[in-house]
Amino acid sequence: MEDLGVLLVTANIGSLSDHQPGQLQQGWIQELYKTIQHHRPAFIALHLQEVGGKNYKKNMDLALQFIRELMQGEELSAYDRTIAFIDSDFSQPHLFTALGSVYFIHHSVCKIHIYDFQEGTFVSVPAGHSVTSGSLEDCPIVHKERFPQDFWSEFPWTRKGFMRTTWQIDNRTFDLVNLHLFHDASNLVSYHCSPSVYSANRKKALDHVLTRLQENSDVPFFLFGDFNFRLDLNKMILEQGWDLKTRNDSDGKTIEYEQDGEVRLIMKSKRFEYHNVKILQEDSGRALLMYDFEPLHFLSGLTEMPISFPPSYPFSEVVTRPSEFMGTRCPAWCDRVFMSHSARDLLNKEKEGKRCVWYDRIGTDVCMGDHKPVCLYFDMEVPSKNLVD
Repeated sequence: MEDLGVLLVTANIGSLSDHQPGQLQQGWIQELYKTIQHHRPAFIALHLQEVGGKNYKKNMDLALQFIRELMQGEELSAYDRTIAFIDSDFSQPHLFTALGSVYFIHHSVCKIHIYDFQEGTFVSVPAGHSVTSGSLEDCPIVHKERFPQDFWSEFPWTRKGFMRTTWQIDNRTFDLVNLHLFHDASNLVSYHCSPSVYSANRKKALDHVLTRLQENSDVPFFLFGDFNFRLDLNKMILEQGWDLKTRNDSDGKTIEYEQDGEVRLIMKSKRFEYHNVKILQEDSGRALLMYDFEPLHFLSGLTEMPISFPPSYPFSEVVTRPSEFMGTRCPAWCDRVFMSHSARDLLNKEKEGKRCVWYDRIGTDVCMGDHKPVCLYFDMEVPSKNLVD
């Protein structure tokens, strides 16, 4: 048996798509290349959300060009098979998810196949670069769903859903699922109750994904994307013991919290500005994990490697301020890599006493847009005959 390195990456590229090509996009690509060169995986799965950004009708062509540039970079020349699925057809809003899944296979990997859902069999991955874009409704090797409207009828959400591919590396079969769950539209609504109404909608959507996976297959799966999981804002704020002040401004309701005569937090629908708040500033916000409750409901069917990195969202989109949080939302771990318990068994966690699993975000000192990509690297045992030098 030999170890095959696997790198799973999730990245919301909405803000990259909304900026003109330039320093932001190039910095993002180089940071990803640096991560790949450090770990040297044999198989890479890159899951993208919000391809085309908020102005997707205007920016979709540029987003597709960005993805092709990434795929064809000289730094990835050792990956002789690259296959991408981009849901880019915004003319059908009831189907459009703006998800993109890109897979890179190193020349050393011999036996790898992808599942054809129409034929019910595994097929070889052809050599070269392949990009399938559009609605993907007729693509037999990817299964895509936009979440039903009754999940979110009270909110004007768009471009939310999931995309699934099934892979076989020698005798290892697993699903890779890209997803984008509903965001928090207003801090004030999020704060109103615990758990928030947005959290309830995300739970409904993720339960739907897990049910669909269990209906179709019992193979191990990795589920990584923008879960939009947020902290329990109500509980976090109440436990600080601040004094509450509320006022109505010309642009809407404002909530202020004070302590010892000093304003600690100013919160509006899309503003979250804090001052000298220990739990938000110490250790890059890692202490906030105690309010990361949303995943707890799913732990009977999902698992995650321990988080030791700061929140992945929301970061400044100014290229000279890569490590600053944007003053719009409470920092949170939106971007995650979860897996079924059977998928976790595929991870070779130690070899010769050394850890073989790495779970982190990238781009600490580089502007990556408002989301920092999150990665999981691990070694997976495969028969040595599946690898060549």
